[in-house]
Amino acid sequence: MYLTTLDRGGVRTLGRVSGTVLALGTVSLITDVSAEMVTAILPLYLVAGLQFSPAAYGVIDGVYTGATVLLRLAGGYIADRISRLKAVAGAGYAMSALAKLGLLAAGASGPLIGLALTVDRAGKGLRTAPRDALITLATPAEHLGRAFGVHRTMDAAGAFLGPLVALGVLALSGQTYEPVFVASFCVAALGVLVLVLFVPSDRAPRPGVTRTPGSGLARALGSGLARAPGSGVARAPGEAAEARAGRVTLRAAARLARGRLLPAACVLGLVTIGDGFVYLVLQRRAELGLGWFPLLAVGTSLAYLALSAPLGRLADRIGRSTVVLGGMAALAGVYLLLWSPLGGPPLMVLVAALYGVFYAATDGVLMAVAGTVFPAELRATGMALVQSGQAAAYVVSSVLFGLAWQAWGTGVACLAAAVVAVLALPLMAVLLRRRV
Repeated sequence: MYLTTLDRGGVRTLGRVSGTVLALGTVSLITDVSAEMVTAILPLYLVAGLQFSPAAYGVIDGVYTGATVLLRLAGGYIADRISRLKAVAGAGYAMSALAKLGLLAAGASGPLIGLALTVDRAGKGLRTAPRDALITLATPAEHLGRAFGVHRTMDAAGAFLGPLVALGVLALSGQTYEPVFVASFCVAALGVLVLVLFVPSDRAPRPGVTRTPGSGLARALGSGLARAPGSGVARAPGEAAEARAGRVTLRAAARLARGRLLPAACVLGLVTIGDGFVYLVLQRRAELGLGWFPLLAVGTSLAYLALSAPLGRLADRIGRSTVVLGGMAALAGVYLLLWSPLGGPPLMVLVAALYGVFYAATDGVLMAVAGTVFPAELRATGMALVQSGQAAAYVVSSVLFGLAWQAWGTGVACLAAAVVAVLALPLMAVLLRRRV
């Protein structure tokens, strides 16, 4: 990302990243602080605190992510249909914030904890596709890798800070979990407030038109950013909504499932066992004290933070499919390390670094691929479809890994995960062959 303000035909951007991207990145940073406060302690809270078995944790973790499937699709389609990307995204952020209070009220009840986590992930599912669609509509196609890299970098900054905040709250509260949930809610509410005040109100543009309103947050940051290249074309609100409604139909949305991108996302979900399992195995293998468990996520977040923008730019230059395949190879390396006899600090450093590479090379880059595939009027729906396929496949992998752990132990489970990840590489290469 350049540090100079550029002017192209009266449109101002900062390093080809629009003000909308920076504003949404700030919202994601704050929200991820809240989310990672809970994520950092959740596996320990359930397995060590409430004595859940690995299989039970696998089910809850799968549902935790799988709850996003239907609402991702609904959120993307509704946002496209009513041309209110920001409003739908805002509803999702608000749901996730309220879910933190649900965790506080759930106590030790497994079903209530599962319900609160489902609401949290449903909120994430509702907001993700409209948010990512806003990024694509604010960015030229040739710079989507950069834009998503910058956004994911800001998101990763929140993921880096969240476990540290959780660690501090735990220390101040005498290692009790309830204050973490309260603090997480307060931070999430701040993120919703920033979205309402600083992310521009929007009507998604008609096909072929990219339009991003000015960002108040970007001006507050001193960049004076307003709209992405290609903006400046406007329509009357009623006319724009009527034109888009004729193109956004369930039949048109169903046609988006054709092609190779959705199967590719499903393959990526199937090889991902989830952060909770990775960190639980790592904590046992490295013999790390339970009080330091939240720090395991910090190393991954730090690598993600450092690599998201560079790998996004690299994807724009050498091809996004190549970078995604590299990320999957790094994930296979994580599983092999967890199976290997290596232990202690070297294991923690290597796993954190490779896990961060995996996220930086796949998360935003896959969405950059989607941003070049789906039409503007169905962009949020298409992205939701890809994300839902990945989430649904992850439910399967999480449950299977939990069962494998309980039946054969962590060594066999991690080796099996590594084998699946390696075997998936050539399949993924074929599926992404014709994508940028």
